[in-house]
Amino acid sequence: MLKSYALQHSYVSSLCYAQIQTRCHKIGLKEGAMTSLMMATPFAGSLTQCKKTNNLSLHRAFKVTSMQTPLEELYNVKVERKVSQRRLDELGVSRWSVWKTGKCKLPWDWQVDQLVYIEEGEVRVVPEGSERFMQFLAGDLVRYPKWLEADLFFNAPYRERYCFKAYGDD
Repeated sequence: MLKSYALQHSYVSSLCYAQIQTRCHKIGLKEGAMTSLMMATPFAGSLTQCKKTNNLSLHRAFKVTSMQTPLEELYNVKVERKVSQRRLDELGVSRWSVWKTGKCKLPWDWQVDQLVYIEEGEVRVVPEGSERFMQFLAGDLVRYPKWLEADLFFNAPYRERYCFKAYGDD
């Protein structure tokens, strides 16, 4: 599926493709995420190695044609927009910890899953190695997955309630 989705009219050897696919699966990435990560820093060495071993030029080897998959799907970020009061009560959001900030940029990595309800403001989340961003607004309930690394951009006052989730929690 990755070949048909991400690579069109390219001359990728099965060795290069297999190396990239194996690395992506080892770190738990979905197939769509492999597309955006092929050219990212962690895979640059792998592509160079493929280029040398198979005598292919890099520009011929990978011709990425589409970046249509939403980042939320690629990075396994779950979002519920305009969450109802009933849902907030069901989750016990009023008892969660509060965090707030002003205008800033914050590099962040999640060591565990985190559930966040945005009470005020908005945040732009730029995953490491990506030029695209996810945007979440007041009223959104967002679940960030363990091991996600991203830069968070806040352009105005921001306030959220958050709780950490253990593996297997809903």
